[in-house]
Amino acid sequence: MLKKAILGSLAVATASSFLFGRDAVSYLTTGASSIRDAVRSEVPIEFELERAKKAVDELVPEIHRSLKVVAEQQVEVENLRATIEKKTAAMEEQEEAILALNEDLKSGDGQFVYAGYSYTANEVQRDLTERFNRFKVAQATLKDQQQILAAKEQALSSHTETLEGMLSQKKDLEVQLEQLMARTQMIQARKQISSLSIDDSKLAQVKSLINEIDKKLDVEAKMLDAEGNFLGLIPVETKTNVPVDISKQVASYFSGEGEDPIDAVDAKIASFEDAE
Repeated sequence: MLKKAILGSLAVATASSFLFGRDAVSYLTTGASSIRDAVRSEVPIEFELERAKKAVDELVPEIHRSLKVVAEQQVEVENLRATIEKKTAAMEEQEEAILALNEDLKSGDGQFVYAGYSYTANEVQRDLTERFNRFKVAQATLKDQQQILAAKEQALSSHTETLEGMLSQKKDLEVQLEQLMARTQMIQARKQISSLSIDDSKLAQVKSLINEIDKKLDVEAKMLDAEGNFLGLIPVETKTNVPVDISKQVASYFSGEGEDPIDAVDAKIASFEDAE
């Protein structure tokens, strides 16, 4: 299988060289880059966010290792500082002893008493020489340790600053990821809302039905108002005119009874009104 893949790659490279000549490499690399970009563009944003979150989480072990290194350096610096402080105090005591022995020898005495013991001038001189040589060696060693301490303190300060920067950047990355996730959720919600569609015709039908129901209710309300205002009341407001008997009027007029037909009609009407 591997042999076939190699032969296939060689065939593609040979064909590319034949078709494009010197520009074959450029075409191949450009094509690979285009394919890579196309694949990346198809990757879902949620997947990319998960990748970024995983990458941020993978910083935690490195930060823990850095924390351990810084803690070890802090212990070394503290121990070295304590050692230097002890040696410095011891050096100060030795310096006082050396100066005291030297002053005693300058006096020219042959015998010296220290802590209840007697020593000759030669013994004091040998002791002073030994003390002085040890003091110079200890002083050089102390100077070297002080330089080492300064270097360790500088390295510790630099590593501490780097660690604090890593922690701060990790926190910033976490905040940025949270913001990106919130933006992604908002965009997804907007996509869902924009994808919703309502049929306008059905909406119009519903509106028309509601308007019809509203009109019917208005008509029924008017009818109820009308019935409530007039039902069961005596219609005193309306007067009924009694029809005039035209035959009697004609007969009376031509019989010559001498009555004014108009007055007779009015009297008839008045009699009907009194009867009502």
